[in-house]
Amino acid sequence: MKQDRIILGIDPGTNIMGYGLIHQQGSKITLITLGVLKLAGYNNHPMKLKRIFERVLALIDEYKPDEMALEAPFMGKNPQSMLKLGRAQGVAMAAGLYREIPIFEYAPRKIKQSITGVGTASKEQVAAMLTQLLKLQEKPDYLDATDGLAAAVCHFFQNTHSVAGDSYTGWSSFVKKNPGRIKS
Repeated sequence: MKQDRIILGIDPGTNIMGYGLIHQQGSKITLITLGVLKLAGYNNHPMKLKRIFERVLALIDEYKPDEMALEAPFMGKNPQSMLKLGRAQGVAMAAGLYREIPIFEYAPRKIKQSITGVGTASKEQVAAMLTQLLKLQEKPDYLDATDGLAAAVCHFFQNTHSVAGDSYTGWSSFVKKNPGRIKS
């Protein structure tokens, strides 16, 4: 595993796509940027997909990520929504593949578990934990941005077992060794 890499995280969406980029240097990660692409103004689904492709490509060209992590679509009650979400994810993946970026996909539950220790955590809990972990100065306007960031951080956690030079077997191990770093 590369010890100095940039990871792009994407939370695909057809109304709002969230993204976050982190820089890993050894066992340390720092925030590069996070944000959203607002798509609600487009009433044409193919145009939304085009904008997703263009924005992901622009992020790749600007920040030169080594890897991309995406949140996988989840099975909801509405098959049409899942189909649209799957298309959004596919277009984001295509942009990464077009620039030959390795793609990694994580289930929403896996991302939440990785960030908070609880697979059923709320978006707000994920955002709060990321604020602590990355020492974010201000809360993003959209939780979709922290969801994209969470995908990147999850990928970092899945591909390293060392944080700040210590070895951990999972989130509970980290919490036990670092009680002062966790605020309720």
